[in-house]
Amino acid sequence: MQLLDIGANLTHESFHHDLDAVLQRAQAHGVGRMIVTGASSEGSTKALALATAHPGRLFATAGVHPHHAIDYDEATDAQLRMLAQNPAVVAVGETGLDYNRNYSPREVQLRVFERQLQIAAELHKPLFLHQRDAHADFVALLRRWRDRVPGAVVHCFTDTGEALRDYLALDCHIGITGWICDERRGTHLRELVREIPANRLMIETDAPYLLPRTVRPLPSHRRNEPMYLKHICEEIARDRGEHAETTAANSTATAEAFFGLAPLP
Repeated sequence: MQLLDIGANLTHESFHHDLDAVLQRAQAHGVGRMIVTGASSEGSTKALALATAHPGRLFATAGVHPHHAIDYDEATDAQLRMLAQNPAVVAVGETGLDYNRNYSPREVQLRVFERQLQIAAELHKPLFLHQRDAHADFVALLRRWRDRVPGAVVHCFTDTGEALRDYLALDCHIGITGWICDERRGTHLRELVREIPANRLMIETDAPYLLPRTVRPLPSHRRNEPMYLKHICEEIARDRGEHAETTAANSTATAEAFFGLAPLP
């Protein structure tokens, strides 16, 4: 089983002391490649540094999360453009809208999201997207740009069936995390995941966040890490009524095609 984690926040401070061990555990559980999420100017720079240090195993995204949109300026825009031109940076993002917490004003989020849509269009890079409690504005803006970018994945999808169908109608990919394992708030995903075509489904941990609640034994530190992608894959496969090897093969092939990665031998 070869797995590809499309979203891991490996620059997070919780990984500073044992990243090599984290990567080794991931490899032992079939997760040979990971895409390190960039969510700020500084974080995107660090994500690329990790990818450069682990060529062929780690790749990066470059973007500014809506929480940090208030910090986006011309220097940030220039930095993202420079980073995104590196071959190890395989997508623009994490970018989008988050009206749940509004750490940045909504009008600022919309402006910064569109700036990054423009970068993706000009550099012909796919989008790594975030949306929370902002579906209508998100879809409206994405619809205007969708035919100008080569691809878009709605990362860490947790929304409704209506939202899912809107994204699929826009030819978006869908990223599913361990949220599907949360009996308190993720059970609807067990039905919805059946609606995602195999060539639109990708899987991710969003480590160190969203440790799957069905992992046994639960680690005492409660930190999620890429090794648990295998568990997420098995849960998704059960809900889709297919073998885990099938889910793994399809999601990996889909991710390779989306991010422009060569298949492993």
